[in-house]
Amino acid sequence: MRYGYWMPVFGGWLRNVPDEGMAASWDYAKRLAQRSERLGYDLTLIAELNLNDIKGVEQPALDAWSTAAALAAVTETIELMVAVRPNFHHPALFAKAAANIDRIAGGRLALNVVSSWWADEARQYGLQFDQHDDRYARTEEWLRVVDGLWSEERFSFEGRFYRTEEAICAPKPVKRPTVYAGGESDKAKAMIVAQCDAYVMHGDPVEAIAPKIAEMADRRAAAGGAPMQYGMAAYAIVRDSEAEAQRELARITDVTDLPAGYANFDQWLSGTQLERELKIQEYSVSNRGLRPNLVGTPEQVRERIEEYEAAGLGLLLLQMSPQAEEMERFAAQVMGTA
Repeated sequence: MRYGYWMPVFGGWLRNVPDEGMAASWDYAKRLAQRSERLGYDLTLIAELNLNDIKGVEQPALDAWSTAAALAAVTETIELMVAVRPNFHHPALFAKAAANIDRIAGGRLALNVVSSWWADEARQYGLQFDQHDDRYARTEEWLRVVDGLWSEERFSFEGRFYRTEEAICAPKPVKRPTVYAGGESDKAKAMIVAQCDAYVMHGDPVEAIAPKIAEMADRRAAAGGAPMQYGMAAYAIVRDSEAEAQRELARITDVTDLPAGYANFDQWLSGTQLERELKIQEYSVSNRGLRPNLVGTPEQVRERIEEYEAAGLGLLLLQMSPQAEEMERFAAQVMGTA
């Protein structure tokens, strides 16, 4: 298993805890990334939202790509998996900037291509927001332009959304960055199988993840592509006893009055079938992170991770709170690297 973690660009992951002791600041991000390399983590995922979806839109959120460029210069080994939303970046200009960041990082850049979901954010920033199928049609074109500029000396393209004419991108990346993407619609899966290297999923129990991996592996094989990588988001709580872990779980899911971070709750609610009270508790952590149930003693958490490995999962994208302290504990007691 490869172990990655979400960079806390929003100042944490708990919607019901205003201050988690990890500020949305460059200083915290730099120290966390440098320490994570020494602890043996493989990857950090840097989310891209201009508004803070965790603590409330009025709270600060770090910009993904300027943060990634800065981290590229002060780290040595960790893979920088940076989210990118095609409707927020012209592909030719993006290809040029991202190639430069990859050069700074010595070939450690990876993309997490996200077809945008937050219409209010796009409206605030005056950007195009496409309906579902159009989002993936845009992403398909966007990736073709980026790949073309990274692989050809001059690249021309004429599409529905984008065009280039004998465009040059130099220097190119050290190597083609790995492209990760997620999505559960047929349109999303078809795009990922055709154009991406890895499929990333929100958190779910292993019995839900296993068939998703099997389906995508079958789709990829039928398309004649190389085997894909598979990753999943998860929130981890590791304690010396199960009772301690459950007390911490109760603390982070205790929601009375809905705080500012619940502003998008109704939008999320429409896409899930859980009972309302369970939904409120689950929404306290982002990306369905509690569903994998990586909660318990080191032995219990390792056993659950082994089940995911047996199902074909190769990457965990972990959230913890507070991130630095809990990553130390997880590395020492679960990964065995600290």
